[in-house]
Amino acid sequence: MQKVLLIEADVSAGEDVLTAAAELGVEAHVATHEDVYRGYRPELKAKISGTVFTDFSDPRTALDDLTRFCRETRIDGVVACWEFLSPLATRLADRLGLPGHRPELADACRNKRLMAEAFAAHEVPAPRTVVAAGPDELVRRMAQSGLDYPVVVKPAENAASIGVSVVDSAAELRGAARLAQSQTHKTSHGLALDITVLAQEHVDGDEFSIESVISGGEIHHLAITEKFTTAGTSRAELGHTVPAETTPAAGTALYAAATAAIRALGLRNGVAHTEVKLSAQGVPKVIEVGARPPGDHIMRLVREALGIDEARAFLQTALGRRPDIAPRRDAAAAIRFITAPEAGVLRWTSALPCGDHVIATAMSKMPGDEVGAPHDNMGRIGQVMLRGASAQEVNRAAAEVMESITVEMATQW
Repeated sequence: MQKVLLIEADVSAGEDVLTAAAELGVEAHVATHEDVYRGYRPELKAKISGTVFTDFSDPRTALDDLTRFCRETRIDGVVACWEFLSPLATRLADRLGLPGHRPELADACRNKRLMAEAFAAHEVPAPRTVVAAGPDELVRRMAQSGLDYPVVVKPAENAASIGVSVVDSAAELRGAARLAQSQTHKTSHGLALDITVLAQEHVDGDEFSIESVISGGEIHHLAITEKFTTAGTSRAELGHTVPAETTPAAGTALYAAATAAIRALGLRNGVAHTEVKLSAQGVPKVIEVGARPPGDHIMRLVREALGIDEARAFLQTALGRRPDIAPRRDAAAAIRFITAPEAGVLRWTSALPCGDHVIATAMSKMPGDEVGAPHDNMGRIGQVMLRGASAQEVNRAAAEVMESITVEMATQW
């Protein structure tokens, strides 16, 4: 029986990968921290054959700990389920001689400053980027860059749209830079973050992501996901639809951009989640690439819409097997996130909908819980997942469902 090591399983993709391992007859082990493991749900623990505890905030020690464990346990493949640990997974696979990505580019797959440099070096279509150590330097560098407003200001290392804002003038730069640098460590593992600030050309147009599997350097694009986000000064994600309703020309341009980005980052064995903006003229610009499974249950959307199990394919590539990526269904699936209109305390929500298109619902916040503003992906209070015969049908059903949900916030407590 082959054995795989999942580096942190307590994330949205973790249970999918553990389930896929059981279906493939693969023994699944998990690397995490002992304190984090205590919070694992019982149903998650039940899918795990063994654990190894380490301190991810000390990357060198973690690499040594996991190398020793993998050699003693005879691990056959390594996968990262949490994007902040994808560089560690790449270095571990390389040290063990297992399928993985180019180790010299491991950090560029997570750090947006290094990623922008790799894109520029390989002429990947991407937004122009200005880099600065802090607010004052950002103001100076922007003045010298010739970059027009608006721009998107973001931290070099974070996720879920945390610290990201759209800036319309130089007067807003310092505040945006301070927001980008406001989170210095990532819970729950206390990982130190690179708080270098990036200001990137704002790209008008629709937003998509391309879900891909890479095996032996061969890139297989599974689907294009349509992304729905907030407008204004923030860019929180409100939902996704698989597959996106695009023209053949748009699909070709999006896949070409994703291919260029994946190659620039040296991805060879695993999965990739490539976020791209497409202008009204059909010109793509790659925003970033995640060398890990997509979040927000996009893997389930791919499975519901196309019958492709991306988690299964992810494990197969990591274990040196040929990935099973043949579509078995021609439908569409969507997820929409329920958010509060403002930060505060949740008072009440209407009953979550059911019907022909709804396949799953969940609430992550209950009455009495504090709720953040919908400025990033941490401000969600629930979700609805749907399936339909086409993207047009499922998007229409999703719009009707979200219109039916009422959220009330407490005025005083």
